[in-house]
Amino acid sequence: MDTQYLAPHETYELHELLTFKNTCLTKSATMSKLIQDSELKSILENDVTKSRDQIQRLQQFITNRGENQ
Repeated sequence: MDTQYLAPHETYELHELLTFKNTCLTKSATMSKLIQDSELKSILENDVTKSRDQIQRLQQFITNRGENQ
């Protein structure tokens, strides 16, 4: 199987995206504990769940260095 690697600028951009998603996750997780409104709290908790999944996918992509699967 031929392996395709990420270009350095692509790796850098993925790291920037990962940093941004981690910041969003931290903010949503923190704010969801302080919110009184149940609908807003539900939205933030949903965002936390989705952000964790997205972060894991980004980490896997960086770890695999763009290998074709």
